[in-house]
Amino acid sequence: MAKLTKKQKEALSKVEKGRIYNLEEGAALVKEVNTAKFDASVDIAVRLGVDPRKANQMVRGVVSLPHGTGKDVKVLALVTPDKEAEAKAAGADYVGLDEYLDKIKGGWTDVDVIVTMPAVMGKLGPLGRVLGPRGLMPNPKSGTVTMEVGKAVSEVKSGKIDFKVDKYGIIHAGIGKVSFDAAKLKENAQELIQTLIKMKPTAAKGTYVKSIYLSSTMSPGIAIDTKSVN
Repeated sequence: MAKLTKKQKEALSKVEKGRIYNLEEGAALVKEVNTAKFDASVDIAVRLGVDPRKANQMVRGVVSLPHGTGKDVKVLALVTPDKEAEAKAAGADYVGLDEYLDKIKGGWTDVDVIVTMPAVMGKLGPLGRVLGPRGLMPNPKSGTVTMEVGKAVSEVKSGKIDFKVDKYGIIHAGIGKVSFDAAKLKENAQELIQTLIKMKPTAAKGTYVKSIYLSSTMSPGIAIDTKSVN
């Protein structure tokens, strides 16, 4: 096991063992305990009382974070020529169709999100093996398959993220950067958590939000009191 650096030991000492923090405290502390020399991402992990193996307990959706993610999201708009100007005006980094489909077939996936139109989805089907494992396959439920291409691109650029519960019942999402004010991190986290609460499946029984942890790219996890966000 790698030895902890002096900075990492100092960061760990600031997180009281066994203590559960309210969201406001956690948002401030995650900034304090960051040891990275770069502007690290701040992530949230929410464990839900669902069984994702059952279709009626799957939790998946989108949320627009009020303060964005702090990340420069690279967007590819796979659209027909009549929609190219709309996608470019909205800020898409790459716009086109057949030339980018060929690039993807060759293994190119240097983007964060792909926005497309219903009429184009048939061409994307054969690329599922490339796009699926990277989480890049557009989906109507996440708003990335739409005729309102410009709106979809601008929403993604301004901080709209999609989330999906993993096989362990946990939602993982980036909610900002350590350079954000603690208040902005708190508000972004609240927006995601409230969205999850509204999406509680009727088939989910017992405690729904079981645990919440905040962390930055290289920091210890900070346990958040679930009652402080309900």
